[in-house]
Amino acid sequence: MQSNEIAPIVLFVYNRPWHTRKTIEALQKNELACESELYIYADGAENDKVSQQVLQVRDYIKTIDGFKKIAIIERNRNWGLSASIIDGVTSIVDKCSKVIVLEDDHITSPYFLKFMNDSLEFYKDESKVWHISGWNYPAGIDSLDDVFLWRLMNCWGWATWADKWQYFEKDTKKLMKEFSRADIKRFNLDGADNVWIQVILNKYGYTDTWAVYWYATIFKNGGLCLNPIKSFIGNIGHDGSGSNCNDLSFKDNQVLNINNNVTFVANIHEDGKVVKQIQSHLEAINKSILVKIVNKVARMIIKENLIK
Repeated sequence: MQSNEIAPIVLFVYNRPWHTRKTIEALQKNELACESELYIYADGAENDKVSQQVLQVRDYIKTIDGFKKIAIIERNRNWGLSASIIDGVTSIVDKCSKVIVLEDDHITSPYFLKFMNDSLEFYKDESKVWHISGWNYPAGIDSLDDVFLWRLMNCWGWATWADKWQYFEKDTKKLMKEFSRADIKRFNLDGADNVWIQVILNKYGYTDTWAVYWYATIFKNGGLCLNPIKSFIGNIGHDGSGSNCNDLSFKDNQVLNINNNVTFVANIHEDGKVVKQIQSHLEAINKSILVKIVNKVARMIIKENLIK
């Protein structure tokens, strides 16, 4: 692979110096790091309580090296993660035709960048493949393949192309009108998960996220997402420090994938066998007491707003 074919990396950081350092240190160890362009979007402080940590992150990212090019974009105000990601991804993918996206709590395998770039190259002309993920559920999946295709979008270390991202749309009202009950059930992995609740919570202003809208964009267009069977990336953000990953019960302790020669699937269809295994994994998780409490609270919030 020539260096001019390598996708740029877009990293979003905010107020977590330790997480940011760990993310960068892992990324620097990647096989293709020195051939990759790195764009870092540093969000502005929301209030005085976090301003010192924001400054620490900004001071640190100005010291890093190990990449072909490093560009730092410092927001002059607090955009919030959703707006920052939508703007940053759009800016870079429009310029470079493809993009790899990370946040400041993502720890990568040394072969993460190779997997993402190889995937982007292999499926670049495939109209049904819209999204590449570096992460997969720790579900103990039984498969002889290295990768699989399915409907669900995972956003912990991902990539896409400009010709797919151009359709991204964040319009809650329109989305809720377009989706039927059958669509919502399929969107929720046939009831194994409850992804749609994120749309509801966005509607009533209890959260402001972007990922569910990218998933909805892919879903509406009949697109598929590529995942590795074994993750090339882990998440260290479930410690209460992040804006959207505050589940203290979640521990992503997977041993990361170090396969540097992945074999891709040429049959472009959802892998039903793998989907069933992940559905079973998610159904088991959703039976936990903590998840039941979270879902109950979310339903109460929705009910309260419907009554109003």
